[in-house]
Amino acid sequence: STWNMDPDLLAAELDARARTGKLPKAVVVVDLYGQCADYEPLEAACARHGVPLVEDAAEALGATYRGRAAGSFGEMGVFSFNGNKIITTGGGGMLVSHRKEHTDRARFLATQARDPAPHYQHSTIGYNYRLSNVLAAIGRGQLRVLDQRVQARRANFDWYQKALGDLPGLMFMPEAPYGTSTRWLTCLTVEPAAFGATRDDIRLALEKQDIEARPVWKPMHMQPVFEGCTTVGGAVAARLFELGLCLPSGSNLTEADRERVATIVRDVHASHR
Repeated sequence: STWNMDPDLLAAELDARARTGKLPKAVVVVDLYGQCADYEPLEAACARHGVPLVEDAAEALGATYRGRAAGSFGEMGVFSFNGNKIITTGGGGMLVSHRKEHTDRARFLATQARDPAPHYQHSTIGYNYRLSNVLAAIGRGQLRVLDQRVQARRANFDWYQKALGDLPGLMFMPEAPYGTSTRWLTCLTVEPAAFGATRDDIRLALEKQDIEARPVWKPMHMQPVFEGCTTVGGAVAARLFELGLCLPSGSNLTEADRERVATIVRDVHASHR
């Protein structure tokens, strides 16, 4: 119902792995499309077995879970400032944590892991992952309008839902009752039997008018790089990938922009009846 990690599946898997003595090093929970996962039972399952939880809030800056900000759960949270996110520095992101030792370690590794010496000396392999001062300033400036950008994304979703919600076979991503989603992207599923056309029929019709729409993320267990890895669940994710579509959702979309999209979606439905 939330498109996010199932707490019951996680709890059962951790219980099973504990019996074999093969617990994972960490659990990474993704806040998909700007909606927080259900963190109370997820954190409880991880805590019961001493497994760290990391929150991937890349798409959820500005979202909340039971009044608490996305990115503040588990051992640490991560945000993305990629060009398509709610605020952007052109790339990169941010790591946050309640534990200073985590942020100190991350900062150390991200600044080439230099030892405290007057010369360049390294006892650990480090990386040059620093965000430049100029890009950091751009990001900080956008934080001032974060609430407005979240409102704009949510307005996109509300508009699309009102404009297209009466079409058979279209189901918009639900919002969990425990929080507020950023609606980073407006996502829906297209049931071909009811709608009369497929997700890709809509996507290609939009593409012909130079409007970009994309399938939802391909699930990790279906990625070639993870072929052969253990999968827990996955049927829901696979079904969402088969039917899911992301509509144009930029913070600067005008009503005319959205109307173009909605008209094409309606035309696809009408032409396939």
